[in-house]
Amino acid sequence: MIALGVLLGVLVLVVALMYNGFISRRNRLRNGFAAMDVQLKKRWDLVPRLVETVRGYASHEQELFERVTRARRGIELAESAGPERFSHEQDLGAGVASVMLLAEDYPELKAGEQFLNLQRNLSEVEAQIAAARRAFNAAVTDWNDGVEKFPGNLLAGIFGFRVHDWFETPRAQRKVTDIQL
Repeated sequence: MIALGVLLGVLVLVVALMYNGFISRRNRLRNGFAAMDVQLKKRWDLVPRLVETVRGYASHEQELFERVTRARRGIELAESAGPERFSHEQDLGAGVASVMLLAEDYPELKAGEQFLNLQRNLSEVEAQIAAARRAFNAAVTDWNDGVEKFPGNLLAGIFGFRVHDWFETPRAQRKVTDIQL
């Protein structure tokens, strides 16, 4: 009878420790997303100023400006941390990179103080996004390891913990971009 009580106590302790481990990993995951979200918001806020600055010089690039605007709007409407949001964020990043490349064709734009300031700010924000993205994806890996590895997968199934998506570059954006010189 005492052995059964001790065994039950050890089992409860093990379950409690594993559950608390999941909660710690989930909080690191949420913290990683929140840190990345702050940096993505900074970029999101810079985009309209960048588009308006470049639009005056490259008005014929309307399709590019519309793509950037659609991606930005999609971010507003998407879930906070779902694959759809990540896809729109990637589209916005690719669009911003394309807008920045337009400056190569317009020396007066490239030399403008407002554009140079936006370019510096975007470069800084992009570096911060990359760092936050690495931290977020590390937290996702840690979370997914807990959800998928034995014996954590048993407890994860009981409590409804599911695998989380990484913030990764969509396949369409992995191709090399041709730059016309």
